[in-house]
Amino acid sequence: MEARLKTHMQVGAAVRAGAVQGITVTVAHKGEPDSGALLLKLNQGPKGCTVLSQMRDLNGELVWMRATGAEPVPESECDAYIEKSLRRDPDLWVVEIEDREGRHLFDGRVL
Repeated sequence: MEARLKTHMQVGAAVRAGAVQGITVTVAHKGEPDSGALLLKLNQGPKGCTVLSQMRDLNGELVWMRATGAEPVPESECDAYIEKSLRRDPDLWVVEIEDREGRHLFDGRVL
């Protein structure tokens, strides 16, 4: 089994990486510190927002699924998706990243 960084450590590293790169990274909801799943809200300003959901592919690799579709959507749609997800799983971490280029600062490719 692959060793995995605890969620709070992954989030902390992304916050620091964002600070170094001039990207605002905000923890919108703290979940279970060791193994909570991650949702990323990528806010691209006027382009809109995208929610990325962390998962594993068929080979067991960490990847990100575009939970709100292929193209950015209005922020209210992302917020509604996140709210619904938190009702199902309060242990989720929600991290908002404000970057016009849509960089997510976490390991794993986006599908």
